[in-house]
Amino acid sequence: MKQPSVFLCMLAVMMVCACSHTYTQWESGKDVATTLEVVAQLDKGPGNITVTPAGKIVVSLHQFYGHDLRIASIDDNGQLIPFATAANVNSVLGLQADAEGVVWLLDNAMRGGTTRRLVGWDASEERLVVDIDLTEVTTDQSFLNDLAVDPVRNTVYIADPASGADAAIIVVDTVRSVARRVLQGHKSVIPEDIELVIDGSPVRILADDGSEIRPRTGINPIAIDKGGEWLYYGPMHGRSMYRIRTAGLRNAELAHDDLAVKAERWSDKPICDGISIDNAGNVYLGDLANNAIGVIGSDRKYRVLISDPRLSWVDAFSFGDSGFLYAVVNQLHRSAVLNGGESATKPPYLIVKFRPQSGGAIGR
Repeated sequence: MKQPSVFLCMLAVMMVCACSHTYTQWESGKDVATTLEVVAQLDKGPGNITVTPAGKIVVSLHQFYGHDLRIASIDDNGQLIPFATAANVNSVLGLQADAEGVVWLLDNAMRGGTTRRLVGWDASEERLVVDIDLTEVTTDQSFLNDLAVDPVRNTVYIADPASGADAAIIVVDTVRSVARRVLQGHKSVIPEDIELVIDGSPVRILADDGSEIRPRTGINPIAIDKGGEWLYYGPMHGRSMYRIRTAGLRNAELAHDDLAVKAERWSDKPICDGISIDNAGNVYLGDLANNAIGVIGSDRKYRVLISDPRLSWVDAFSFGDSGFLYAVVNQLHRSAVLNGGESATKPPYLIVKFRPQSGGAIGR
């Protein structure tokens, strides 16, 4: 939370430079400049973002805003162009491009759909590559939210926060179209009893009976490192980042308890949504409560990189060309769904980018 005088000072600087802003980040014991640049201003609330090897920026449109458009690319003028319409997805948040230009779409079927799916779409040839039914590895409460793609091992890891206690990771073999649900109910995927408060207001959901619910969300942030050796993840409502070797997740012979002991607590973290990892192993995340972007370094310590009132629910990081890391800013806590039934959003919603401490795999 910022004091009013600090906020006014920041606002004054923003008025001078509406498209970028420079802050101080900590790197290797010294201060360096980090610039936040606005890439596009959208009139529709984005969900997640990815960048293809060809440089195309692709976003999902968040279901909380009820847009007819499901997925779109962003043209040079910042306009949304329908993307992968022939895939006939129902409701997508998580999406990620791989090195071959396939954009993996996670259809959570939460706009009245019936089939939860993992869809691979070739962005250059505009054709369906694979369509995997995930019905057998999901529950009635499943909310397929985000994913991490390892094309080298033909594997996709999916975060399913479900209803909390039954949160889990879903491991998908994209060649055999086989999926397994693992670590269900483990402490590394279920939420902690902590509340998200942004700009002085708690996130709250209006229940059917008129009461308010303060949500607790399980596993959401999820990403793999450069070598595909480690999966980093944790509950959204949680103060811990975990990691586990992907070899263990891919081993279908491991019993639940044998796999569970391989999950290790990596570091502290704030309440966050999406994450990404650079080639040096730095984990980037959105610090939701503080309108900030932060990083967990190789020393396993969390630091704030950029603090800016425009970072109003910053989410879904993705590396693009020239080493920039892209993210969406979607004001999700101000949506009617998370604001007690009343919308307080103020478009535009933003696509932003900044230069991280090290480069990373495009799309990831």
